[in-house]
Amino acid sequence: MTTAQDSSFSDRLGTRVFTGAMALLQRLPYARRIAVAGRLVSLAAGPLGWRSRIRENLALTCPDLTPAEVERLTRAVPDNIGRSLAEIYAGAEFTTRVADLSIEGEGAAVLQAAHEAGRPIVLAAAHFGNYDAWRAALKARGYRIGAIYRPMNNRAFNAQYVAQISTIAEPLFPRNRKGLGQMLRFLREGGMVAFGFDQHLYRAPRLRFFGQPANTPTSAAEMALKLDAELVPINAIRQPNGLDFRIFAEAPIPHSDAETMTQALNDRLEALVRAHMDQWFWVHRRWKAVTHTPAATPPDDDPEA
Repeated sequence: MTTAQDSSFSDRLGTRVFTGAMALLQRLPYARRIAVAGRLVSLAAGPLGWRSRIRENLALTCPDLTPAEVERLTRAVPDNIGRSLAEIYAGAEFTTRVADLSIEGEGAAVLQAAHEAGRPIVLAAAHFGNYDAWRAALKARGYRIGAIYRPMNNRAFNAQYVAQISTIAEPLFPRNRKGLGQMLRFLREGGMVAFGFDQHLYRAPRLRFFGQPANTPTSAAEMALKLDAELVPINAIRQPNGLDFRIFAEAPIPHSDAETMTQALNDRLEALVRAHMDQWFWVHRRWKAVTHTPAATPPDDDPEA
């Protein structure tokens, strides 16, 4: 088993800087803290290379956007990411804030019925808004909600980050043989598990997203078919005040085959993103199928949840 002590010096240093910054932010009132975190990450986006990556992704997928809108998004997207990180590290202040939010959309009744009947639900999760807001809201309703994640390469950061998100909802299943076995048992016992699908996976089928080829994991659809479970997309949409959310559980994806169902997930997510362009994580290398040759393709970007 690897631990934080197995990390490189640079990873440990970076983690200490980040956690130190979060500790300083904790001294601010909640609303101010979230806003400041968003601003800080937005300012850091340039040195991190995020702004150039956002521009590249938008040039590929949304060439009709005005230069002014592109520049707005290079700042607004990192701001949302910074806010999300600060919310995750806010602990009980964050979970209490979202606990009483209603679950909207056609999928809300599906989730409630499955919970009452002890049937499994496969949730389709995107890196949109704050994906821990809906996890906290479902947990507050007594739903048994889990998530599968890929451990980060920075083991020092991964250890404390997983500990932090575990306070929002458990269980969390690492993407390895043991974790997948535990996740399958949890589902068969009537739990709900969130699968990511909106990051590049090199060996995944090449589907379409924003009109471009995008290798897309089909694991959520495959699990729904395997267990005869409903596949429900769910997202938390950040509201104009930057602090609150609306949570939408969409109608289940009709069962067919894994690629058709996953393409439907891509299509629904695209419609949501087009309505809220600053809330999807445009910093990811989503279109490696277009922008990288196979020989140059780096390790997969896998969903956190």
